[in-house]
Amino acid sequence: MLTWQVAGHGPLRALDERLGRALATSHLPTGPAEFCADLGNTAVALPVLCAVMVWAGWQGWRGRSEEAPNEGVPVRWWLPPLAAGLTLAVVPALVVPLKLRLARPGPPEMAEMAGGAHDGFYPSGHGATAAVAYGVAALLVLRGVRRRRAGRPALRLFAPAVVAVVALIDVAVGLGLVRRGYHWPLDVLGSWCLATVLLAVWCAVCDRWSGRASTLQGKHRGAGAGRASRP
Repeated sequence: MLTWQVAGHGPLRALDERLGRALATSHLPTGPAEFCADLGNTAVALPVLCAVMVWAGWQGWRGRSEEAPNEGVPVRWWLPPLAAGLTLAVVPALVVPLKLRLARPGPPEMAEMAGGAHDGFYPSGHGATAAVAYGVAALLVLRGVRRRRAGRPALRLFAPAVVAVVALIDVAVGLGLVRRGYHWPLDVLGSWCLATVLLAVWCAVCDRWSGRASTLQGKHRGAGAGRASRP
């Protein structure tokens, strides 16, 4: 729907541009807005994801002997971090053709900075990069912590905290991009929708082919049978 409104110059696009101009000329401080917008740069997001990928790979390699294959399903400990890197690599492959196809003009502030009118702003590459990189990094962390600390009460608070931090970062990046005049609000929302699809695909691939889900289910069934056999 968002893409259709942008491509067809629908009423939501007109409202979006009014909101974008209002935010760009608001009293939100430009310094923090610029900092938040920079969090969507590949030069910032990629090292963060790479560090988490290395940690997740190390955790998986260390625990590979503890996760014996269940019902003939091999445990591919390397799949989640590898899939995380590939997921981020897919972002420009999807964003760039959409930008070229829709050719949405940027905010007036961007035209002033670039010395003339430019197009190709929907969806936001910075928004998608931040949402995918920090999102899949959080999923890797939650996956690793869940495997090591399954059943511990602290995990119930840790998971929502990680999700809240990532959501806050994404919102901050989006506000920074709009406040500095780099993108319209719908550009950011469109990038979040794209990131949601990519993160869902990552989860489906890891659950289907990493083999860890079957191993954890086998452990839970074994633990349940052990409790049931107790007098």
